[in-house]
Amino acid sequence: MQKRWNLPPKLTPEADRNLGAFHPVMRQLLFNRGYGTEEEARAFLHGDSDLNTDPFQLMGMASAVELINLAVERGQLIAVYGDYDVDGVTATALLVQTLRGMDANVRPYIPNRFDEGYGLNVEALDNLKAEGVRLVITVDCGIRSPQEAQHARDIGLDLIISDHHHPAVGALPPAVAIINPKLPGDPYPDKDLAGVGVAFKIAEALASPGRAGVSLEALLDLVALGTVADLAPLIGENRTLVRRGLDEIHQTRRQGLFSLANVAAMQISKTTASQIGFILGPRLNAAGRLKSAEAALELLVTNDPSQAGRLAQELDVNNQERQAVTRETQVKAEALATADELDPALLFAAHEDFSPGVVGLAASRLVEVHYRPAIVAAKGPEETRGSCRSIPEFHITDALDKCADLLVRHGGHAAAAGFTVRNENLPELVRRLKALAEVELGRQDLRPTLNTDMEIALSMMNFELLRHLGELEPTGYGNREAVFVSREVRVRSSRVVGADGKHLKLTLQDERGVTTDAIGFRLGHLQLDLPARVDLAYTLESNDYNGRTTLQLNLKDVRAPRDGT
Repeated sequence: MQKRWNLPPKLTPEADRNLGAFHPVMRQLLFNRGYGTEEEARAFLHGDSDLNTDPFQLMGMASAVELINLAVERGQLIAVYGDYDVDGVTATALLVQTLRGMDANVRPYIPNRFDEGYGLNVEALDNLKAEGVRLVITVDCGIRSPQEAQHARDIGLDLIISDHHHPAVGALPPAVAIINPKLPGDPYPDKDLAGVGVAFKIAEALASPGRAGVSLEALLDLVALGTVADLAPLIGENRTLVRRGLDEIHQTRRQGLFSLANVAAMQISKTTASQIGFILGPRLNAAGRLKSAEAALELLVTNDPSQAGRLAQELDVNNQERQAVTRETQVKAEALATADELDPALLFAAHEDFSPGVVGLAASRLVEVHYRPAIVAAKGPEETRGSCRSIPEFHITDALDKCADLLVRHGGHAAAAGFTVRNENLPELVRRLKALAEVELGRQDLRPTLNTDMEIALSMMNFELLRHLGELEPTGYGNREAVFVSREVRVRSSRVVGADGKHLKLTLQDERGVTTDAIGFRLGHLQLDLPARVDLAYTLESNDYNGRTTLQLNLKDVRAPRDGT
């Protein structure tokens, strides 16, 4: 499927003058990101968002802190109730670490994906009550659990909900306090915090009097891990939190993180946001996807080098298993989703053999391949649990809201969501969702858009520019890497590499005769029809191999010269 290349307008003469203190290429990149003055640009590059934003601006924070402090003073058992993804696990670890620093009587609780599913559940609350828990604090979940919150009240559990997901339309859960920047009317200025970011604001509020035993700096590595892995936008306060969190990771005092980097063969002192997203995050996620997230949580809180090493190895093995299961699920889901329609507006596949832990990953790959909303679901004896991924043209959670009468529960964002449906309602759910997608997408020319930054001569790619590009870090969702376009570049050689020839390896020659290597992940299928000269869209990176560091292009797309937009 050919991508659209979106090139922004060139910076204005006024912006060029205002940004004159920066490298010429950086001026265009900053202008593309909405920064037209030197002051704005420097604030962005230095990550100078105000980290002193008062956590008590969050509605419910004062009540929550009062209740937590009272529970700590009375020695009551507190449960931190999290989620099994990286955001939920890091948020759980962060709040447990904070409360232990306050000498609180606290225990973590993360539900099992396979037995309990996402979020609060009645049986877990009953069990926590039986253990003697008096206060439950949720992290990264709870905002769409009104019945479970009412049950907590009925059995005498105090409940604080902290979450970052959009609340459902209508009444909020009946908790003692709810902390969520997306609550209607909440005055907190940054609405994009991840679940671990909201947990950090609770830690800030608890530590605000200068309480001994609570080190906020020591928590920022967890904030960086969860924020990047959950694809929270790396702008505003998130950018500052992740930037400072990466500094903490570079000199990590967390034994489990050090061990995980070792088994992944990465240098912890040079960790980037991209490495969190593609190396550390998937390993931390793997446990919860295949078994239980307990191993990931234990890894993040242990101080025992031997235990950390064992757990890191376990997560690495789990990740390899997860990759294999995901590939199998994707192939089968694709066959099921396209069995009756060659080009459906929405892809839907449900099967008894699918693992609930990888259906979201398989759905993501289907979206990547077909550029259509995709739902992959694990079918159980009575209920089916689905994971949804979508495209910008189709708000998947809005679509689920319109089918709420069929669902046991659901929730999510514009691009990703999850649901549980009773099996007798599954056929009608599929029919309705496909009909909604057909109405919204049926007449559109659906192709992925590749947002690029500027056309540039390949000869301008050098280590000086790479150094300047480093100032954009951390890059990721909401603050993407700089993507360049170079036209009519000569291909000196090409070959496919990797398993099944999935990746494309090129040697390119610029207009001055200098050669540069390039790698195109998942672009191996282009190699057979590659012309002698090509247009390229790519990012610039360094490649360390055998003690030698060279420049390398990371290809995002390759096409014949001036072929399409």
